[in-house]
Amino acid sequence: MTTAVLALAAALAAPGPRLLDLHVTNGSSSFAGDRRLLTTVSPNRDGFRDAAAVHFRLMRPAEVVLEAVATNMIRAGKGGTTIVWRTARRLPAGAATMTWRPARSTQPRTYILRLRVGNRVYGGYGPGGKQNAPVVRVQGIDAEFTKRSYAPGEAAVLRLATDAKALRLQVFAYQSPGRPSEQDTKTSGLAKTDAIRVDWSGHSDRPGLLRVVRAGDWPSGLYFVRATAADGRVGYAPFIVRPRRLGTQRVALVLATNTWAAYNFTDGDGDGWGDSWYVTGRHRSVDLQRPFLDFGVPFRFHDWDLEFVAWLNRTGRSADFLSDDDLDAVASGDELARRYDVVVFPGHEEYVTRHAYDVIERYRDLGGNLAFLAANNLYRRVDRVGQRLVRRGLWRKLGRPEARLVGVQYVGSDHGQRQAGFTVTGAAGAPWAFDGTGLADGDAFGRFGIEIDARTPASPQGLQVLARIPDLMGAGRSAEMTYYETHAGAKVFAAGALNFGAALGRPEVDRLLANVWARLSSP
Repeated sequence: MTTAVLALAAALAAPGPRLLDLHVTNGSSSFAGDRRLLTTVSPNRDGFRDAAAVHFRLMRPAEVVLEAVATNMIRAGKGGTTIVWRTARRLPAGAATMTWRPARSTQPRTYILRLRVGNRVYGGYGPGGKQNAPVVRVQGIDAEFTKRSYAPGEAAVLRLATDAKALRLQVFAYQSPGRPSEQDTKTSGLAKTDAIRVDWSGHSDRPGLLRVVRAGDWPSGLYFVRATAADGRVGYAPFIVRPRRLGTQRVALVLATNTWAAYNFTDGDGDGWGDSWYVTGRHRSVDLQRPFLDFGVPFRFHDWDLEFVAWLNRTGRSADFLSDDDLDAVASGDELARRYDVVVFPGHEEYVTRHAYDVIERYRDLGGNLAFLAANNLYRRVDRVGQRLVRRGLWRKLGRPEARLVGVQYVGSDHGQRQAGFTVTGAAGAPWAFDGTGLADGDAFGRFGIEIDARTPASPQGLQVLARIPDLMGAGRSAEMTYYETHAGAKVFAAGALNFGAALGRPEVDRLLANVWARLSSP
């Protein structure tokens, strides 16, 4: 082999030059939390924090590739990263700068600015890995309430982070007649208040707190504050108005606020990856005081909660809305039984504290009626430690299998790749459930899956299977919709599929739930 060929082979095998003094700036003042490898931009083309400039020094000429990378969920089945922007430049030795100017439409979140020089990669680290590349926080309007629910008359405190000079704030509700001409398209909420203008010019470099609303005599329900800026940026912050006195209505509706927090992929520490145990097992807890990633709307809110709340409104039914914090504040199952005839979990009530589990179980044992309208309920224990939710063990491994209470328990998930209709199996044995649906045994309806539940040996005796999706997740892994009653008079319904509530627009599902509601509400 000639000397020239050897030299060429060595050159090709050699790593690219190192990027020395790597750091990032936004060309303006920093926002609170910014550091050498983290900067905040707001690409609204006002000349203030519109772009991220990556600075470094090259020891020799080289081509440098710069990519803006959005990270995705890892542990929940969506792998890796998405490149949202890319450029490449041939640069001489010495100091250099490469700039990313995000489009105005770029989703607010953090992005890793990955650099490639030869076969060296900066920013190829995974979740929990050591950060070695710039991260850019594209800032919209981050908004979150300091508490997850408020009582009527209690002042609600909103934390805002944005460099917008002024904001217009407006409250939207689901359980208010509202003004239909003022419906919010993102949340499908109706206006509860007029918009008010707030001067925010003194908070361009740091978050601030705002006492934004006093709930007054608003009915118990789920509400959003919408914050908008003149440049079109928008953010939402959800909050629950609980009843002034528990038991105002005889039905309690517990929204899965712990699950909302677990599936919150906001990157609070600025490493480019979401701070959730669904991203990496290194996260054992989640911060409850973070805005939600998708402009402030909880993950899969439209699937787990919105359709059911809309169904309540459409059918004229009322309920006391509670957060997981409110359920956890109930002293005992005895108190819950004094307050409510029925407790409904419309969403994915996956994470519960030991006290909440005790309260629910005691409530059932006293004859309280329960409805679980999704799947994978009461799956894992969590502890509330200050403003963090700490992940613990599976209830079934702690000696308390959830099937003993729910009737069924989680058996599988494929993130929606396989879905199918439920086949009715219980119309003859439980004719009340399918009355008026037009369904008989052997008929199929809907399209369900994502996550599914089924019976186990721990399931209560006398459990009835109302409908099944056989072998949906493989042999022996079926979805089962169930119902059982206890000697104390408790009636417990479990839908058995994660997206049951999302199908309430279908007449037969609507009627099925109405039948369940009537059954559980009757003496």
